[in-house]
Amino acid sequence: MSSKFRHVYGKAGSREQCYEGIPITYSVHDSHFCAVNPKFLAVVTESAGGGAFLVIPLHKPGRIDPHHPKVCGHQGSVMDIRWSPFMDNIIASSSEDCTVRIWQIPDGGLRRNMTEALMILIGHIRRAGDLNDKPMMF
Repeated sequence: MSSKFRHVYGKAGSREQCYEGIPITYSVHDSHFCAVNPKFLAVVTESAGGGAFLVIPLHKPGRIDPHHPKVCGHQGSVMDIRWSPFMDNIIASSSEDCTVRIWQIPDGGLRRNMTEALMILIGHIRRAGDLNDKPMMF
């Protein structure tokens, strides 16, 4: 089978354009461990005592500080994250603690750990896993 994009070639990004030192989680089973939008990159990370994820402004590539602020309000591991298709500062996270939380990220990114969600959706009987099968109207 031939492709109509025969003359398109990729090039690896330079080190200055990459993000390094992110402790990526290994507990995300069937979901994505990262999400990106025009402003931010969000990555689910390993953390003790609950679930957390990093939110990094896209215009700040390079080595990520190990003490970079996190979004950390879940009691269980974060299973999936997804940005709002309508508002670049709104992200949803699902967790093993049977909740989905909606977060509002400040324009410049996080300056300290965020523990208070904009909204908490409860009612799941089992862990809230994949956000892709939920309609995103937020």
